Amino acid sequence: MKVVFFGTAPFAIPALEAVAGVTTLVVAQPDRPTGRGLKTAMTPVKARALELGLPVETPERCRRPEVIERLKRLDADLFVVAAYGQILPQALLDVPRYGCVNVHGSLLPAYRGAAPVQHAIWNGDAFSGVTLMRMDAGMDTGDIIAMETCAIAPDETAGELYDRLATLGGQLMTAHLATLGSGQYVATPQDHTKATMAPKILPSDAEIPADEPYDLAYRRFRAMTPVPGAWIQTVWGRLKLRDVRPVASSAPAGTVVGTRPEFVIALPGGALVLRQVQPEGKKAMRGTDFANGARIQPGNQWAPTP
Repeated sequence: MKVVFFGTAPFAIPALEAVAGVTTLVVAQPDRPTGRGLKTAMTPVKARALELGLPVETPERCRRPEVIERLKRLDADLFVVAAYGQILPQALLDVPRYGCVNVHGSLLPAYRGAAPVQHAIWNGDAFSGVTLMRMDAGMDTGDIIAMETCAIAPDETAGELYDRLATLGGQLMTAHLATLGSGQYVATPQDHTKATMAPKILPSDAEIPADEPYDLAYRRFRAMTPVPGAWIQTVWGRLKLRDVRPVASSAPAGTVVGTRPEFVIALPGGALVLRQVQPEGKKAMRGTDFANGARIQPGNQWAPTP
């Protein structure tokens, strides 16, 4: 069996590890400037592939004719794709003998697109999962080969669920690799009438409005943690929320419920305990330390006046 693996983000690493023994080439996104210093860094998949002793190529665009011709010469049985970040054109999908298989972090046809994990939590779903799909030219519209379901914990963040689904994807790939690599698998068409989309998360999505009900605000916090990071605009400036929990409260929305033993702010229908916050230009700190430093008192207005 000969596999070409396409991947970039950490989600793809368990799937890469599952197929490493039969992988001829790893295709990843090019190295990019990252962090505050904008130092050029390799992608997580490239770094792991090199650790595994696998050859890696990083074309700027996988749809370029010279890239497609190069991959044709490898005579691969299967392409495995996970969190790669580029759409494979039909000319590339037609290259491997037994097709292209994608590891997707949702229970398709739910949450097609770039951010299935965040949207599942944001929408308050009780379950998520991973789907193995035979790829076609559409956006996550291919036939389903296998899927595995898992429950979403009440306080689970997108980052935590992302890691669990990545592991689940690797396990699913291990279980089905033999049949995938021989073409002896059954794929069932999706019910396209039940499809939902999971578009890329925008920076503006991370702001928790002062008038958002507390339970929805907590779901938004979980969905935006750790990236891009939920935040609120307060009369003391912008606060990034690092650790938050919901609590019952009848205090007026927009006011401070208390500062000891925990810093608690009221929203419609309840309140949020701000266990850890990060003011602009400062390091993360305990919510109580921020409240003490800003001399915040219960009953103070935290929400800016519209």
